[in-house]
Formats: sequence, structure tokens, C-alpha cells
Amino acid sequence: VIDCCGLSCPEPVLKTRKALQEAATDTITVKVDTVTAKDNVSRAAKSMGWRVQIKAEGEGFFILTLTR
Repeated sequence: VIDCCGLSCPEPVLKTRKALQEAATDTITVKVDTVTAKDNVSRAAKSMGWRVQIKAEGEGFFILTLTR
């Protein structure tokens, strides 16, 4: 699980891209706390060929499940 809460862009995207490049698993979970980070991380993952499933969790948190 990559916790990107409290990070401002482009940090969530950079952390996620690095994790996707080094992934030893076919599923990665990313937690973000802004709509902008959700959108940017989703776009970056999709551009790298990963599928994205988004789930809103609580007030202003999003869980992104990225799968190959």
C-alpha cells in the first residue's frame, strides 16, 4: 500500500510510477486524499498499461487499486 495522503502533486504520481516500475506483484494499492491526486495517479497508471479501480473511502480519501 502506497500512502500518498498529504502529498502535493506531483509527489503522488512520482511515488506511484516508481512503485509500478519496480512492482513484483500484479496489484498495487494507492491511498490519496485529493481529487487531483486521484485523477493524476489514475492517468499515470493507465498510461503505463495498468487497470485502475477507484473506491471513495470516508471523507475525501480514495483507494486506487492498480492491476496489471
